[in-house]
Amino acid sequence: MAERVTTGYKRLFEVRILHHYWLDEGSIVFDSLTEALKTKKLLSYSLNGIVSIKPLHSTALLLRGLKAFARQTTHGLVVAIPKNIAVPDDALFKFTIEITDPGFFRYSSLTLQDHKIVDCYSPGEDILYRYKENVPEFSNLTGAPRGSGAGKQLFLSKEIPAITASDKVEYLVNSGGALLQLTGSQPGAGTVELSTSAASVPVYYNQLDSPVLVAPPGLTGAPGRGIQLTPEIPDNVFGIISITSVKPGDPDYSCTNGGFIKDNYPVFQIRLKNRSVIWKYMNKNTGLPVSESTTPLPLTFSGNAGTGQKPSAGLIKADYEGGDPAGRIDRIYTEIFE
Repeated sequence: MAERVTTGYKRLFEVRILHHYWLDEGSIVFDSLTEALKTKKLLSYSLNGIVSIKPLHSTALLLRGLKAFARQTTHGLVVAIPKNIAVPDDALFKFTIEITDPGFFRYSSLTLQDHKIVDCYSPGEDILYRYKENVPEFSNLTGAPRGSGAGKQLFLSKEIPAITASDKVEYLVNSGGALLQLTGSQPGAGTVELSTSAASVPVYYNQLDSPVLVAPPGLTGAPGRGIQLTPEIPDNVFGIISITSVKPGDPDYSCTNGGFIKDNYPVFQIRLKNRSVIWKYMNKNTGLPVSESTTPLPLTFSGNAGTGQKPSAGLIKADYEGGDPAGRIDRIYTEIFE
């Protein structure tokens, strides 16, 4: 009789990517919904058709060497490994996030930033460096948590920063403990308050998640923030997930203990905020403006943050200072014809 061998796999870590366009209910943020409604929304929520998550080639080789596997799920990503396999403390698992939903850039916040690819030639090295600006890297080494104990949430985004003089439209800022979002670009940008307490809401994907680029000495023209493109990373990359086996001094953000998987594996989160814009109502017969919301309102798949007809996740327009498209953005809006 042939011998039967089975291998017991356990999760090393999980990453959940939750997009608030699909999960919020009008002006009510997903996290403030009843437990029953949150469960219902998560059961119908799926990343299929929205994003594609793939391991870098180096990560695929690492997974193979560890007899592990990675799978995209309806809510994100799972990495599992045989329970008796030792994992080096510095093992690095990296994945690309690519957008597959054409509407994503209309209903998602922080997608108005430039994402240009910049080629920089180093004559001394005879090397062409390629960079893509404003690409976030979501890492367990730099993520900020919320809560404590059993309710602690492990976000992969960096803590929301204070406002600066160079901030752009849709940037998230912490002002006196409150969470604000810029409704235009600096200088003189308006803001809208998202929460009176930034510490009590999720750590959304924000402008600091794009790492500061450190170019080789003497290389000029590299963008200030973003990533270096390599043969492992496609040009259409939206973001990078970067998970290191152990975060020194932080067992909650670590995937292993003593080189082996933990009984309670970490569940990391990436929160993508839905876009908020002025709702501008237009006469469908004349094309003339009728009225508009006094403040930006969120775009959501379900629910209605306004009192009238809600917009589709359609074309987003911008008003520029002085009417000059080369100038700073004063505000963004969407038109609703009725």
